[in-house]
Amino acid sequence: MAFKLSVYPWIHQARFNGKTWEEEYIEQAHHTLEKERAMSDEEYTALVDSRNSLPHLPLVNYSTQYGLSCFEGLKAFPQPDGSLKMFRPDRNCARMADSMKGLRMPPIDEKLLLNAMKETVRRNAAIGFTPKYNPVWEKDFWQNGDAVYIRPFSYSEGGIGINLSYLPWVITVCTTVSQYFTPGTNDAVTSKRTRATHNGIGQIKASANYVTSILAKAEAIDDGYIEAIFLDAANRHYIEEGSSSNFFALFPGGRLVTPAIGDTILPGVTRESIIVIAREVGLDMIEGDVLLDDVLSDAVECFVTGTAAGVTPLSSLTHLGRKQEFSSLEENSVAMHFLKELKGIQYGAVRDKYDWMLEV
Repeated sequence: MAFKLSVYPWIHQARFNGKTWEEEYIEQAHHTLEKERAMSDEEYTALVDSRNSLPHLPLVNYSTQYGLSCFEGLKAFPQPDGSLKMFRPDRNCARMADSMKGLRMPPIDEKLLLNAMKETVRRNAAIGFTPKYNPVWEKDFWQNGDAVYIRPFSYSEGGIGINLSYLPWVITVCTTVSQYFTPGTNDAVTSKRTRATHNGIGQIKASANYVTSILAKAEAIDDGYIEAIFLDAANRHYIEEGSSSNFFALFPGGRLVTPAIGDTILPGVTRESIIVIAREVGLDMIEGDVLLDDVLSDAVECFVTGTAAGVTPLSSLTHLGRKQEFSSLEENSVAMHFLKELKGIQYGAVRDKYDWMLEV
């Protein structure tokens, strides 16, 4: 299923009025989940379209015209006891505020956003619009497990001239999401495109950043790969990110390297979590330059991380026809250990010793 536009009925909106944030929960049109599942495709599409509409928001504005917007993505995971728990939502709230500051908007209040996300998920769960835990997911380490995807995003006031947003909304919606990458051989390829440049907005989770990512990934899929890998803009010697994910490479001797956070690298929450786990298990975890030639010559494993990607082991990386294969998908690989550990924590099968999960 991956992402599917099936917005749950309850949403949250907050708007900056020039002094403070005003918030409201809005219940959109819906039936019972059972009745909605019984609807024809045409009827259900019309209902979902009505939920994906807020008529009071301006059509022409700095977000729709110039891409002046940012967003977050995080998940609430069904637990075996019937509860739902969000994964590190405080980090997403902090990053949302940082992104808005980076776009020179008034930043959302982090506590307000955290409470809004929790309450929006809770209200939708109360009317049945969240997935239930399924033990079948355990067979492939929850790689096909469903979760609640939570999407807060900024939306500017009306305007047509190039300008900043001083009175933005932050809208929070939820839907169900499952596996992001298509199962199979997880081959990746370097992209000819450039995701970010120094002194740009690469470190911000800005909507505009994803245009290049969408195009690069589509080109990779056309050529039979699952992921596009971006190189640095200045020299094209260093690996930076995947199309919507952070990149890790494991070298002999237990040296695990990921690009250091800078103005071209997004500070991923999953990335941050894997760094913690890697150091916990004794790997030589390094945040620094990842030289493409080193990866193609010496790396034994590579994987990408992200809210949607989770931990996705890569089978190979190809650059200008040169292909390097990795052991990342083997059962005892480091990448698979990270995948199982992280999914286990998120779905309540592994003890959350890091205190990352927040119950809804």
